[in-house]
Amino acid sequence: MTFDLKGWTGERAAAVEQALSAWVPAQAPAGIGDAMRYAVLDGGKRLRPLLVLAACDAVGGNAAAALRAACAVELIHAYSLVHDDMPCMDNDVLRRGKPTVHVQFGQATALLAGDALQALAFELLAPDDAAIPAAVQARLCRLLAQAAGHSGMAGGQAIDLAAVGRSLTEDELRHMHRLKTGALLQASVMMGAACGEPSHLAAEGLSGYGAALGLAFQVVDDILDVTADSATLGKTAGKDAAQDKPTYVSLLGLERARGYAAELLEQARVALAASGLADTRALLALAEMVVHRDN
Repeated sequence: MTFDLKGWTGERAAAVEQALSAWVPAQAPAGIGDAMRYAVLDGGKRLRPLLVLAACDAVGGNAAAALRAACAVELIHAYSLVHDDMPCMDNDVLRRGKPTVHVQFGQATALLAGDALQALAFELLAPDDAAIPAAVQARLCRLLAQAAGHSGMAGGQAIDLAAVGRSLTEDELRHMHRLKTGALLQASVMMGAACGEPSHLAAEGLSGYGAALGLAFQVVDDILDVTADSATLGKTAGKDAAQDKPTYVSLLGLERARGYAAELLEQARVALAASGLADTRALLALAEMVVHRDN
């Protein structure tokens, strides 16, 4: 049976956009709210929120909890981009087709906006709302904190910065990307699952799917960095090579990197098939979109 990914994505992305617009404040001190909204709204693929919602659908979870989790993971992603783009890290001037936050608002405001987005993410996960059990709130906070911190995204970024100008083995590169990019994508899937009560088999399958998809996303990102232009990507193309960063393309070559992305997609398919879940079409379609995307 064919799956209408465009229709499914459009409906859910619109709900996420509406919720983000409502929850990210404009009226925050000294213009920080404007910088927060600039960083989050009207841009990006919303892949991480879509993964949360797709996994929640697959396990029949709490839709209200999933929408909050979807927005929270997008806020963490947005904060990480604000900080990554700053001169002390990647020093980039283009993100999502517009000037980066520090270019638009200044470095101090960008730093504080990122900090505030991170805090807001956890505020969203712990509402005073009896419809979302406290145990679910706690699970969601733990999953997101682990994925964003030293054992996840922040740790991976630290490895990335330390690796500039160095040669990494394939195992070292894989470890870096599983933390820097993969951890938050895998957590998105597992946060969606945590909104329900999946069986051990289902949770294991979703975890394997999330791990394969998370790494595939970075492999494709490395490929696009050398094959696409800045206008298509919405960010500076060729940045990795210019900064002498190790990537899958620099390590494996373009064709082997493409082959590895295809292998990871197959791993994601196998993991979903092993999950025992009745309907994983949205998750499979999102994985295919990740691997076959052009931006």
